[in-house]
Amino acid sequence: MAQVLEFKLPDLGEGLTEAEIVRWLVQVGDVVAVDQPVVEVETAKAMVEVPCPYGGVVTARFGEEGAELPVGAPLLTVAVGEGAEGHRPAADPGTDGGAARAGEQPGAGERRSEGSGNVLVGYGTSEAPARRRRVRPQGRASGAAAGSGTAGAGSSGAGVPGRANGRVRVAEPVDGPVPVISPLVRRLARENDLDLRELTGSGPDGLILRADVEYALRAAAAQGGRATRETGPHPDGTVREQALAATAGAAATGSAGSAVPPGDVRIPLKGVRGAVADKLARSRREIPDATCWVDADATELMRARAAMNAASGPKISLVALLARICTAALARFPELNSTVDTQAREIVRFDHVHLGFAAQTDRGLVVPVVRDAHARDAEALTSEFARLTEAARAGRLTPGELTGGTFTLNNYGVFGVDGSTPIVNHPEAAMLGVGRIVPKPWVHEGELAVRQVVQLSLTFDHRVCDGGTAGGFLRYVADCVEQPAVLLRTL
Repeated sequence: MAQVLEFKLPDLGEGLTEAEIVRWLVQVGDVVAVDQPVVEVETAKAMVEVPCPYGGVVTARFGEEGAELPVGAPLLTVAVGEGAEGHRPAADPGTDGGAARAGEQPGAGERRSEGSGNVLVGYGTSEAPARRRRVRPQGRASGAAAGSGTAGAGSSGAGVPGRANGRVRVAEPVDGPVPVISPLVRRLARENDLDLRELTGSGPDGLILRADVEYALRAAAAQGGRATRETGPHPDGTVREQALAATAGAAATGSAGSAVPPGDVRIPLKGVRGAVADKLARSRREIPDATCWVDADATELMRARAAMNAASGPKISLVALLARICTAALARFPELNSTVDTQAREIVRFDHVHLGFAAQTDRGLVVPVVRDAHARDAEALTSEFARLTEAARAGRLTPGELTGGTFTLNNYGVFGVDGSTPIVNHPEAAMLGVGRIVPKPWVHEGELAVRQVVQLSLTFDHRVCDGGTAGGFLRYVADCVEQPAVLLRTL
């Protein structure tokens, strides 16, 4: 007898609590194999293909493309075992999981499906997960039709977070635990004095999503008061929705109480773009940074690279040579290979160099990390830079390849600009910027000549060192660029 198993969005690692559905790779009724990718999701770190740990027939999907789901929310259900073919639906029910939940708990004598174990962080497949029923308080407003699935994206109004039939959904306060998984949702509510017990979530089993909180806050702001002070039960026992419903239309258009002018476009700050915005804003808030820069004659460095590439063997990239110079400079000035522990009020110096480098992709700016860059030669660095760059452009970087950096190299010269004042990649302490290398008039050996000149800039956290250390680091980098033989003394 076939079992219907529910596959939930797994823990994607690195503290990520939610992901956006980018593209479904399977349809309802498709037969999937164990570990077959079924959906492509985007987190704040990377694009990830999620494999399904069960083999069988897909009976339901939860969430449309573009929807955000918290970790632990259902992704799809799969009928496994004998008779699974009988679970093929006549038509795609969309995100309605009512039929899929018919086989909630297999009997004690029924065989459980074996999984592969080759899965992501936070869940295993050695046996089917136990299904637990959630008991909803009777006083909670549901907003979902009886017998329908919890995703509800297929019915009118159900796919809009925090609304039911065009109205803001506010539930009566209830006792007991609040159905919230994401710490981000709790923090957002706490910072805005919003009582989560007075909201009904639009997620599975009434789960409160970030969109529910944001919608309630926009509606309350449009009305001129906090959502926690404008909601609550009427004396007659009905839910007070009228106050928020009056402003739901205005809040749905964008910012509180103001419509978007014709021709203007609102672009949500989410996914990679949202993560970059949050990190840059945090860096500006927390890091007292300063920038110093210097022009350097890169003629000899370019000649050295040309000589290296003229020989047989793999070609050496310019960024790999710059990375090799960076690691040598950090060995001399370890203050810049550090971070500040604000809670302990301590500077933490690293004994390794995990070198990040800025890479522009169609999805936005990402910073892949070369692990143990200090232990790699120019050839190994070239290979790793090429691998990570290709993975970044294809959206295949893992969260682990985008985190853990201790210092960042930013080659903005590829954009045709000479200089910049980089923003430190929080929580690191410094970033080296490299402009374009162009022919310029330069005094060389006492005579005016045309040389290949580059501008180098260093932005650093002034808490970890003073200007003398930062200037010494940058001067050493410039000396290695001008005379690559200087680097040989440190090898």
